[in-house]
Amino acid sequence: MEGRRFLRFFSLSLCIGLVLLFTWSHLPYAPPYVSDLLDCTANSAWCSSKNRIQAKPPIPTRRLKDHSSDTPHHPLDPLTIQELNAVRTILNSHALFTSTSSYALHSIELQEPDKSLVLGWKHGDPLFPRKASIVARVDSKSLVLTVDLTTSEVTVHETGSHYGYPTMTLEELAAATFSPLKNADFNRTIVERGVDLADLGCLPLSTGWYGGADENRRLIKVQCYSTKDTVNFYMRPIEGLTVLVDLDTQQVVEISDKGRGIPIPKAANTDYRYSAQRPNQVKKLIKPISIEQPDGPSFTVENDHLVKWANWEFHLKPDARAGVIVSRAKVWDPETGELRDVMYKGFTSELFVPYMDPTDAWYFKTYMDAGEYGFGLQAMPLEPLNDCPRNAYYMDGVFAAADGKPYVRSNMVCIFERYTGDIGWRHTECPITGMEVREVRPKVTLVVRMAASVANYDYIVDWEFQTDGLIRVKVGLSGILMVKGTSYENMNQVSSSQENLYGTLLSENVIGVIHDHYVTFHLDMDVDGSDNSFMKVNLQRQSNSPTESPRKSYLKATKTVAKTEKDAQIKLKLYDPSEFHVINPSKKTRVGNPVGYKLVPGGTAASLLDLDDPPQKRGAFTNNQIWVTPYNKSEQWAGGLFVDQSTGEDTLAVWSNRDRPIENKDIVVWYTLGFHHIPCQEDFPIMPTVSSSFDIKPVNFFESNPILRTPPNVATDLPVCTAAASA
Repeated sequence: MEGRRFLRFFSLSLCIGLVLLFTWSHLPYAPPYVSDLLDCTANSAWCSSKNRIQAKPPIPTRRLKDHSSDTPHHPLDPLTIQELNAVRTILNSHALFTSTSSYALHSIELQEPDKSLVLGWKHGDPLFPRKASIVARVDSKSLVLTVDLTTSEVTVHETGSHYGYPTMTLEELAAATFSPLKNADFNRTIVERGVDLADLGCLPLSTGWYGGADENRRLIKVQCYSTKDTVNFYMRPIEGLTVLVDLDTQQVVEISDKGRGIPIPKAANTDYRYSAQRPNQVKKLIKPISIEQPDGPSFTVENDHLVKWANWEFHLKPDARAGVIVSRAKVWDPETGELRDVMYKGFTSELFVPYMDPTDAWYFKTYMDAGEYGFGLQAMPLEPLNDCPRNAYYMDGVFAAADGKPYVRSNMVCIFERYTGDIGWRHTECPITGMEVREVRPKVTLVVRMAASVANYDYIVDWEFQTDGLIRVKVGLSGILMVKGTSYENMNQVSSSQENLYGTLLSENVIGVIHDHYVTFHLDMDVDGSDNSFMKVNLQRQSNSPTESPRKSYLKATKTVAKTEKDAQIKLKLYDPSEFHVINPSKKTRVGNPVGYKLVPGGTAASLLDLDDPPQKRGAFTNNQIWVTPYNKSEQWAGGLFVDQSTGEDTLAVWSNRDRPIENKDIVVWYTLGFHHIPCQEDFPIMPTVSSSFDIKPVNFFESNPILRTPPNVATDLPVCTAAASA
């Protein structure tokens, strides 16, 4: 019995990223199966423009690849399994690690060569010496090291005096959920709350920072749930029970139980899995649909990481902290026939998720998912047909465990072409002109997707490339709400409209707590070169006198180039609209406009927290929606290098307030997508995906419409696929 209890507890304790994989479903609707879908591939003999023979479609499988012999081909290629093993060997023989048994490797990533070197490198050139950047904890001290894989030299760097700790390892997160079981008071409390220890599932939750006596200890809080009768244990919280654990010693520091008397919500109607729905509940709302490509995809992935599609080329790699990194994005110019630089590097820099409940068991829930947990470490294998369409290509992530051993996160990223019936451009002439003109072009895009399951929440991040030169970055939110137990079963039991539930009563004894999501992106724009400027184009109302025009007012665009960082700290205003351009002042179009790209905002929710509130100090990178900083290799993570329990001394806001020059410099644009989430009953027991996006769009970059000369679709180009054979 004891072994069975620990096995079950262990499987749940690893849900923060090791083994728990939620089956996608918009219950009670049926997900598509391969047998529902037709196959139309380059080698298909049964589905083409000339042939309509029914056949059994192939079963799509996850792309399983042996990475043991991978070799780098590009200066930005991630570390291979062989290189990670070499790093581990070098560190194990270094004095820092041979003199102690108390160490953990929190991250091992490629130390990218200097940007100037990468910009000068061409395919076929030899690679620069490969180096690894390591964040380690040795004898309770955080260290940053560089390992030269050519010379085996190890360099230890100064980390400064900023308070905070590295991204937590999956191993120590799992261990922290065991720690309460070693405490007799905790076990007694669980039994008193009516939960069998065999049905216990716990989560390790970052503590944030609030000052006090525990400032110099690595701490984590553990809260637990009942897993009895449901896979959706998040809906069965043991409310008010919080265990404070020392991460370094794995000892229980404090147990707080402020929830006695609050019942554990029932398991009924919480299971979201398709297999758990009763047959009479399943509703198949749509017939099978699949986008087929009889001639194969239009994109290629060369040497595992170089993506080429239509008029785009870019480098793509999974990353343990950022999720995915898009680098060296270039677009083909139809006028010159050349590839032109657009963006040197783009990635998710940080996520900030503050919950709006100040009570004892909730006030600290102000997560920074990239810096505390590792956004890429929480990425789960994508599910063919449901996460990604059948025509998708899959890319694996290769990461290092806390002891340095490499492991593979299979199918972490997918790449696919999307056609949803959207229009690239069109015009038809009205009959009064006497001209019969009907010109329309379809829009097909390329999508790079990853999905991270950070405990209960699922984030879907898409980088979508369009043939007109636009890049759309979209974030989708799904998964399961973090809920609060309550004694209320119906709103008629709430005694006063003034009583603060801190959220919405979703089901009996379940409150969905109000919270925000902020996703900050690092966009190192290189528009036709590295030296760019940030220009604000403000629309202002102008007035006319009656003698000038029958019109009383019109709008005028006023252009202002930001000189320093504070000029580019932007809070979006609905009634003071602007466009935000990144221009290359030294490159002009034929008619004299500076070439550029503009940031088109979306998902504009802004933080309303007090600027002096400790969570907002740490999340000060959300004080503005847009920031612009000079390129600095050390300034990549908006919340700082060491985010866990940080105090806000090393954030994007701190860097930007140095007010450095940014005109005609190598600059980085930062944009934050924001979501306010007031939960509703439709979010129970699992949330339909809510998405928002922003665009990076060419503005005077091309001489004219870059897809003007693309051909329209014609019937003979397209396959005809039918479910039944036609004789």
